[in-house]
Amino acid sequence: MMQRLQNRHFLLFDILLVPLAIYLSFVLRLEMFNLGSYWLVCMQFCLTAVVTTPLVFRALGIYRRYWRYASFEELLLLCSATSIALALATLVFTLIDALLPVVATMPRSIPFIVPPIAATLISVPRLLVRIGAARERRRRATDRPAPVLIMGAGDAASIIVREIQRNPKLGMEVVGLLDDDPAKRGLRLHGVEVMGDRHAIPTLVARHKVRQVIIAMPGAPGKAVREIMHICESVGVTVRIMPGVHELIDGTISVSKLRNIQIEDLLRRAPVQTDTAAVRALIANRRVLVTGGGGSIGSELCRQLIRCGPSHLIVLGHGENSVFEICNELQRLAEAHAGQSPHIVPVIADIRDLERLRAVFEMHAPELVFHAAAHKHVPLMEEHPVEAISNNVIGTRNLLDVSLETGVERFVMISSDKAVNPTSVMGATKRIAEMLVLNAARISGRPYVAVRFGNVLGSRGSVVLTFKRQIAAGGPVTVTHPEMRRYFMTIPEAVQLVLQASVLGRAGEIFMLDMGEPVKVVDLARDMIRLSGLEVGRDIDICFTGIRPGEKLFEELFAHGEEYQPTAHSKIFIAAGASNNIPPDLRTDVALLEQVARANDDAAARRMLRHIVPEYCPPLPAPPIPVAENTPYPVLVRPLQPLIGGGR
Repeated sequence: MMQRLQNRHFLLFDILLVPLAIYLSFVLRLEMFNLGSYWLVCMQFCLTAVVTTPLVFRALGIYRRYWRYASFEELLLLCSATSIALALATLVFTLIDALLPVVATMPRSIPFIVPPIAATLISVPRLLVRIGAARERRRRATDRPAPVLIMGAGDAASIIVREIQRNPKLGMEVVGLLDDDPAKRGLRLHGVEVMGDRHAIPTLVARHKVRQVIIAMPGAPGKAVREIMHICESVGVTVRIMPGVHELIDGTISVSKLRNIQIEDLLRRAPVQTDTAAVRALIANRRVLVTGGGGSIGSELCRQLIRCGPSHLIVLGHGENSVFEICNELQRLAEAHAGQSPHIVPVIADIRDLERLRAVFEMHAPELVFHAAAHKHVPLMEEHPVEAISNNVIGTRNLLDVSLETGVERFVMISSDKAVNPTSVMGATKRIAEMLVLNAARISGRPYVAVRFGNVLGSRGSVVLTFKRQIAAGGPVTVTHPEMRRYFMTIPEAVQLVLQASVLGRAGEIFMLDMGEPVKVVDLARDMIRLSGLEVGRDIDICFTGIRPGEKLFEELFAHGEEYQPTAHSKIFIAAGASNNIPPDLRTDVALLEQVARANDDAAARRMLRHIVPEYCPPLPAPPIPVAENTPYPVLVRPLQPLIGGGR
């Protein structure tokens, strides 16, 4: 019955309960039920409050609320409205009393005693309606809700718990919370107890017959997510997770955003703290050009740059389809940000064409350049060194020349950890590109910098995408060597740090991003198979194929002669001393390299790479694949197809 109450009924309750609250206030103040000479004062104040309260409630929308779904906000509004109504009643009573004095004066404490009592009494019928509606929804639920545990007892968990409690149609019941902070043990969040840490999962699953564990920790590092996932797998419960901080672009957290664990969750790290004000100050109202704007890194650069309010964002790329798609997406993002209307300029051009670049720079006059265009596929570039040279080296030189000619203030090149002591053509060409940037900075004194980082998850050619395709095809998943290790970052995280490095750059610096700990590629493959609901050896094999041309087992962070140097940002380092390794005849050597590339002479091109980058050393014959007696993987050795896999 209570659920069917409408706002006209609440009006009647208010007219009855406000006088009751005033009477109880007099009783508390005078400490007697018989008010004696104060009866007339009490009655006059009641009549005044009965008039002002409905008027104020109506003006503030109290009678337009749907109390079946009342929340703390409605309760706060009700208390505020009650205080305002009674304050107004006090004012009116005082004016009437001045014109028509009554027998006794109202005690001065009464206006302060009445509001909390009145707010409490007025709230009761409304809260009963909410409680009754919640019980009715639970009663009407066709299936018994599935018991779930929530890992985390912070803000995200609070939102998830409230949403599950309010919406029985979700078919879930939170039976407990878990948090690794011992100080939270035994506390309650919306009536749900914090029962322990992650190690309590097996016990609680058995006790409450839990079917699912929700990880509500958007900032949890991958190591923690991995451990929780393994614990849940050991007791046979499913795991869903709240996306990482960088994925929650709109900042909202809800049950609808929960998803299965992905490989990115197992590799993610603590959220990057970015000085957004400094980045925005650099970008806002400036003309910014991004090369390779349709690629994995370039497109994410554009997405993050558009939020900083450039006056023009020039998206330069060689592939028309990718440029078209990212520009359409950027236009939608720009329209979604009120007050920002950057001009998005798609440009189809090849950075190897110097005259075309000059025409583009003359027309659009960019002030900042982010250079993300490059050939990055290691095995492919081993097969086609001339292409790697023409794009990665000659293209970068052309961009730098035009940037210097037209007065570009700041130039940021996306480099790679494979440029350090390179064993591949791709790495050697990126190392020469770094040298060209450093040389341009030395000549001009401008903040022209390079930023190195490792593999990015989900980029085109990424090993993650290769593994996904192989798993979808039923396997086997091909890994080159059991000891192969790589650094991994998510694309948004890498781009965040690139933008931060662009603010820190002065002149002629190479920045190195903190990429965490290297990950065994075979462990990555195993985790991806398990996340697909399959088992290594039973459903899908892992096949070791041998190291490919240009690959090495471990990536290095700093080249010979470079020294680690911290910056103001904890996740960004400087490779100090990098400028000391620039050959004195770099421009002449690059011109000769261009000649042999134009002649399509692969052998001569490799020799020139060795001449310009003495540390470039193609790898020795691949070491044999070790076969351990108790290896957790089925060791299959198969001949490698030349172009399988690869990436940054």
